[in-house]
Amino acid sequence: MTPATPAAIVLAGGRASRLGGAAKPLLEVDGRTLLDAAVSALEAAGCAPIVVSGPPLPTARAVVRVREEPAFGGPVAGIAAALPVIDAERVVVLAVDLARPADALAALCAGADALADRDGVCLEDPSGRTQWLAGMYRTAALRRGLDALPDGGRDASLRALTRGMRIATVPAPLEATRDIDTWQDLEQAQARGADVSDRTLPPEALDEWADAACARLGIDRAAVSVPLVLDLARDVAHGVARPAAPLSAYIAGLAAGRAGGDEAAQREAVAALTALANEWAGR
Repeated sequence: MTPATPAAIVLAGGRASRLGGAAKPLLEVDGRTLLDAAVSALEAAGCAPIVVSGPPLPTARAVVRVREEPAFGGPVAGIAAALPVIDAERVVVLAVDLARPADALAALCAGADALADRDGVCLEDPSGRTQWLAGMYRTAALRRGLDALPDGGRDASLRALTRGMRIATVPAPLEATRDIDTWQDLEQAQARGADVSDRTLPPEALDEWADAACARLGIDRAAVSVPLVLDLARDVAHGVARPAAPLSAYIAGLAAGRAGGDEAAQREAVAALTALANEWAGR
């Protein structure tokens, strides 16, 4: 690990009392559990190691697991349990209940330069509230904050942990800061995902769009295989991260065009990137 590589802590050990004690990290939005979505987003952002602080719930990717003792000590105690296995200079702290963790990470990384002269940078939602559990901190600053708290930070607030720290905030859109605390929150997050799927996934809509796009750019429509591109996007989204799917399709198009642009060139480029995505998933 280099000093520039941030580690990450996913806080996944809450009681979920407003959800009747349900295992919140295993709730699904857009076909993935909240825990898998958070871990995938952090991995795509380059974080290592990724430490999940909470019960040993299943994930699709390798993580380091810790838990505060006794359990249910609150988010600060969860951070305290994770820090002993982290030696990176910076650490991303992310709550597992963010509906769209990739959006949160994108907004956070855009403001990461503020750490040059601060102890931390956190997202700020549209109402002006600082989102302490969507932040990037200097690891040493977190350790100093914990040293100043009794009982290893058990039942302490994030405000108490960060007292005295120089924290910058990054304004973020609502979708990047929405969390899931209630069943209604979950239903709304799932409905927003379904709305996007309804707009983008029907084959007839994709074919119509492909026809229009090819006509606008003067491309032979017969040379564009929608199923081939969708298979690539699926494999990359599963093996790497969802935001990598459109980027990979673009790269495959560039490679195929350089090789002549025929169907064989497309299939060769897609096969190469699919193999790479499979290797990436096994890292």
